[in-house]
Formats: sequence, structure tokens, C-alpha cells
Amino acid sequence: MEAEAIGLASEVDFSLTALFWQATPTVKIVMLMLIIASFWGWAIIVQKFINYRVARRHAEAFDRAFWSGEPLDELFDKVGSSPTGASERIFTAGMTEWRRSHREDGQLIAGATSRIDRSMDVAIAKEDEKLNYGLGFLATVGATAPFIGLFGTVWGIKHAFEEIAIAQNTNLAVVAPGIAEALVATALGLLAAIPAVIFYNKLSADADRIASGYEAFADEFSTILSRQLDA
Repeated sequence: MEAEAIGLASEVDFSLTALFWQATPTVKIVMLMLIIASFWGWAIIVQKFINYRVARRHAEAFDRAFWSGEPLDELFDKVGSSPTGASERIFTAGMTEWRRSHREDGQLIAGATSRIDRSMDVAIAKEDEKLNYGLGFLATVGATAPFIGLFGTVWGIKHAFEEIAIAQNTNLAVVAPGIAEALVATALGLLAAIPAVIFYNKLSADADRIASGYEAFADEFSTILSRQLDA
């Protein structure tokens, strides 16, 4: 009897594709959701690595230009019309408000320093939003995918027990396919969640470091402008 059950089980196709098509509609939906979430998460991860690398490169290039000794007005005339990087956009926001704060007689309007700081803070907030865009999805996948997969597993096991009750047979050929498809749902949940959690933490730390660099630049730039105001 045992040899017969093993023989029947060996005839069952346990490939992922076969298990997917054998699954109940509910489990199929769960699997599709997790597969889509996994691919979408990896797309965000790859895109963020590219974006952060470009952001660092632009920041380093502008930092060299900023500290090269070139007059700020000349640097602003070069990059002000078409800033390409975040640092350039922050610099442009500050310099634009700096020029707007001058009256026709060359004197500064009162409160220029606070307005310049606010302009750069707004620019930094926009850049920080761009850096963190999409990371919330990774956090959501990391937190929910295991539970979604567990739901698919529970539903699949329920269906397996129903099949056992209908067939009035508990041999391996009847039990194995249902249990296998149920466990695939859990595996897909973990497959989606683990990279999402790991790279969410990594990318969040990278985004914070890049944003801190923008804030440090804005503070240094504000200090330079304040020194010119005092002069």
C-alpha cells in the first residue's frame, strides 16, 4: 500500500508552474500578487541604486565647482537656468531668493536671510521626497508579504483537507499536491519580503546620508551669504 502511494505521488507534477495551475483561484491570486510585488520591488531597488549613484556624482561635481573659488554670481549664471542635480537646484533656490531680496538701489530687503533659508529648505524637502519615493512600497511589501503568503498557505491547506474528505483517502498522492501548493504561497511571500526589508533599510540609510549632504551644503551656503550680508 505504501509503495502504491509513493508511486502515485511520483506521477504528480510538483513543478512551480504545475502547482500554480493546480491551485485554487484564491491561492492563484495570492501567488500573482506576491510575484508582482516581488518584481515591482526589485524594479524600485535597481532604480534607486541608479538614482542614488547619479545623485552622488552630481553632488560631488557641483561641490568641486562651488568650492573652486569662482564667484557665486558667475556660478549661478552658469547653472541657474538649467540645474541638473539636486545640489544645483538647492543652490539655485538660494541664489534666486538672494537676487530677489535686493532692491533697485542695491540694498537688501529686511529678512533676506530667513527667506533664503526657507527657499533652500523647500528645495531640500523636494529632493528628499524624490530620494524616498518608492521606499514606502518596499516597507509595505516587507511587512505584509509574509502574512499574505501565510493566508495563501492556510487557504491551500483548507482546500487540501477538503480534497481528502471528498476522496475519503489520505494517501500521499491526494495530500501532497495541496500541501505543496500551499507551501509555495508561503515561499513566495518570504521571497518578496526578505529582499524588500533588506534593501529598504539599505536604501533608507543611503537616502538619509544624501539628504544630510544637501542640508550640510545649504548650511555652508547660508553661512557664506550671511557673511556677505554682515560685510
